[in-house]
Amino acid sequence: MIDIVVLFFLLGLLAGLVRSELKLPPALYDSLSMVLLLAIGLKGGEGLAQQSLLPLLPQLGIVVLLGAVQTLIAFVVLLSLGRFDRVNAAAIAAHYGSVSVATFAVGVNWLNARGISFEPQLPIFLAVMEVPAILVGIMLARGLGRGTNWQLIARESFLGKGVVLLLGGMAIGWIAGPENLTPIRPLFFDLFKGVLAIFLLEMGLIVARQTSELRRRGLFVIAFGVIMPGVFAVLGIGCGIAMGFSVGGLTLLATLAASASYIAVPATMRLALPEANPGLSLAAVLGVTFPFNILIGIPIYHWLASMLVGGNS
Repeated sequence: MIDIVVLFFLLGLLAGLVRSELKLPPALYDSLSMVLLLAIGLKGGEGLAQQSLLPLLPQLGIVVLLGAVQTLIAFVVLLSLGRFDRVNAAAIAAHYGSVSVATFAVGVNWLNARGISFEPQLPIFLAVMEVPAILVGIMLARGLGRGTNWQLIARESFLGKGVVLLLGGMAIGWIAGPENLTPIRPLFFDLFKGVLAIFLLEMGLIVARQTSELRRRGLFVIAFGVIMPGVFAVLGIGCGIAMGFSVGGLTLLATLAASASYIAVPATMRLALPEANPGLSLAAVLGVTFPFNILIGIPIYHWLASMLVGGNS
């Protein structure tokens, strides 16, 4: 049975494809994004308040390396097999080395709906994995040249809205602890699934707008957008096994690794690589990878994690 929030995505996709007049106000979309980011951060912070932070340092090193390796792999594939120029190959690779908040939120909802627990540090990984792919992508395109405005790029990478809300939410959840979060629990925890449903409705409309770009770019973009998430999900599960994660944690880390950014990376690439074509990246990410992950990818990643380590939670 398809999760109800995914049905909202399909409604938005269908409405966009038939050119319906359905449209969400931009301010509402931004507000929903903020609530989702804060909710994910608060939930992670609540879990972190109940454990030691020191053991997380090696794990953070592993996921930083994972994001960098994914970017390098995607770059080589795009350059050698896709015949993309160096700048566009690097820009698209940075999207796939980074992560998607919406895909992560769907993964969290998928696990929660089935009563499957996962490690509380996963939201930290979500925030941390935004950055290495951006930096590696820029270096692949530009090299370490004097003309690169690293201060501006660092500000966009580390102080972007998404990272600040995630880390800020985690800090609040960690400082407050489970008991003090009770007054805001109805908004950020109980209504999470409803907020996610409306957010995915808008995502469906956005994906529908990428179909024209997909038609122009042919089979390679479609194949890349499906195969790369599977390869990266396996890498994510491997890293999770090395860290001793549960099946739920493996599923969510695989989902993170398989996802691709459509917010932080496009914004940064506009600053760092203005000559790159953003339509190419968004066509692959939103037109192929995002729908693939939320429709069939997450259940596949959970099945694979269960097969490799056994059990359901």
